[in-house]
Amino acid sequence: MHANIMFGSDNHAGVHPEILKAIAAANRGPAVAYGLDPFTNAAIEKFREHFGPAVDVYPVFNGTGANVISLSTLARPFQAVICSEHAHINADECGAPESAIGCKLLAVHTADGKLGVDDIGRQLQGRLDQHRVQPAVVSITQASELGTVYSVEEVKALADFCHQHELYLHMDGARLCNAAAHLDKGLGEISGGAGVDILSFGGTKNGLLLGEAVVCFRPELSQNTIFIRKQSMQLASKMRFISAQLTALLEGDLWLQNAAHANRMAQLLAKQVEEIPGLKIVQKVQANAVFVSLPRVAIDKLLKKYFFYLWNEEQNEVRWMCSFNTSEDDIAKFVVAIKESCQ
Repeated sequence: MHANIMFGSDNHAGVHPEILKAIAAANRGPAVAYGLDPFTNAAIEKFREHFGPAVDVYPVFNGTGANVISLSTLARPFQAVICSEHAHINADECGAPESAIGCKLLAVHTADGKLGVDDIGRQLQGRLDQHRVQPAVVSITQASELGTVYSVEEVKALADFCHQHELYLHMDGARLCNAAAHLDKGLGEISGGAGVDILSFGGTKNGLLLGEAVVCFRPELSQNTIFIRKQSMQLASKMRFISAQLTALLEGDLWLQNAAHANRMAQLLAKQVEEIPGLKIVQKVQANAVFVSLPRVAIDKLLKKYFFYLWNEEQNEVRWMCSFNTSEDDIAKFVVAIKESCQ
């Protein structure tokens, strides 16, 4: 693997210095295990400042774990989760939700990664038919896997429809901070404030070493979540080191600084490549991802210099990701390499 992986994924970025400081500070002396520590209490309070005083918060190791726990809280094995075909739970979690919960995912084709009310409605035929799985949850991703962002109004419309039809709304917020930065809204405003029932909050893609959290906006739904987290192997014994990172991210505006910078770098990259002959930007650049199509020969040349993902091989579509530590100099060098590959 060549060293230049800057635009492969926001998971490739290192850890923000302020997060490392928080980890070091949490390492001074002992602390009670399994989340019964002052660091975790502080993190929960920070989440409640952003998302509301009544939310239940469960720090976990990773995003797949957060999604599985969230969906396990809401669905039973004979039920189903409606999601986009591009959703991480459908395309990138090795069947973890279906394996762990036993429920079925009903994956819907979406051109831009975003579900609409009509997409959900078409999956509701056969309710109460004992021969068919019963839709119970709708899962949306904010920002989507294609880099697009739901507006607050779009989320509210989905939540209203779901609740009218006795469905829960789950949000995979692996890049929630990027979405909030794009919308210029608060984290709670675009999730629980818009009607989301349960959230997988992402930190790893926004500067953390590791660490996500399940945020339940309706505490009556999460009476068993502590047991689900343990059974899902997501209960950290030394939870203080996850919690301290989450506090550092949320106590000031670090979450916003990191996400807004990554978004700006994606906008800069898109602006500088949009006029290159043979290259076409195929999705709106709203978060920190740039999706483009370009000739396969150009892709192969560029892959010799940079690592990134070939997103859709049939359509010669690739994904370029920016992170909290992507620099303008990184963008300039990458653009030169793109132009040379397209010649």
